[in-house]
Amino acid sequence: MISIENLCKRFSRLTVLDQVNLNLASGKSYALVGPNGSGKTTLIKSILGMVKPSSGTILFDQKNIANEWRYRENIGYMPQIGRYPENMKIGELIDMMKNIRQEVNTVDEELIDSFKLYKVLDKRMHTLSGGTRQKVSASLAFLFHAPVLILDEPTAGLDPISVEILKEKILAERRKGKLLLISSHILSDLDELATDMIYIFEGKVQYHNSIEALKQETNELKLNKAVTTLIRQRELLDSII
Repeated sequence: MISIENLCKRFSRLTVLDQVNLNLASGKSYALVGPNGSGKTTLIKSILGMVKPSSGTILFDQKNIANEWRYRENIGYMPQIGRYPENMKIGELIDMMKNIRQEVNTVDEELIDSFKLYKVLDKRMHTLSGGTRQKVSASLAFLFHAPVLILDEPTAGLDPISVEILKEKILAERRKGKLLLISSHILSDLDELATDMIYIFEGKVQYHNSIEALKQETNELKLNKAVTTLIRQRELLDSII
């Protein structure tokens, strides 16, 4: 579905992405993991066409996304921090998005119902708590049945019940054969939601394999323990080299 070949991104002298190569397939859910400043957000924005790479290629359904935009209609994106017109009401925002995508015959309002957003449709965005704003972002990401879902820190700021609602939705979409790319620092969530892990550090992909393989390689049962062991092993190897 998405192929990334020799992707580099430099901001002046700073290299944020360094020869990234990835193949992301439908039916899988990828955990995108790495410390702050590792390049995760730049990678996501490059896939979305929000950042222009310095070099390399991104293919969506075997087509180069350079100077294209229609492919984005096949992506549902949930940003880490949703920025919307502050004076717009929730209902107006949802209606605006539907009007922009009039070619979509049916919409998925399951999260709008599950989060009970229909009770606060007349509230303006600037009055919302961080958690409610996150619910709006999640509802918009899933609204148009997109075959690809990119979720950046999706559970951050949500209350426990809303976290479980969103997790159930993500798992349901994965079972439909969609491609999911999920960036999060909450590894316990990713352990439930993801099939594969991409660990990125200083702009380079340090690990890309199934979570089950990672657990076997590190002899750990939980993803957070497996990632910690992986990092320590790599640090030890670097010190020897």
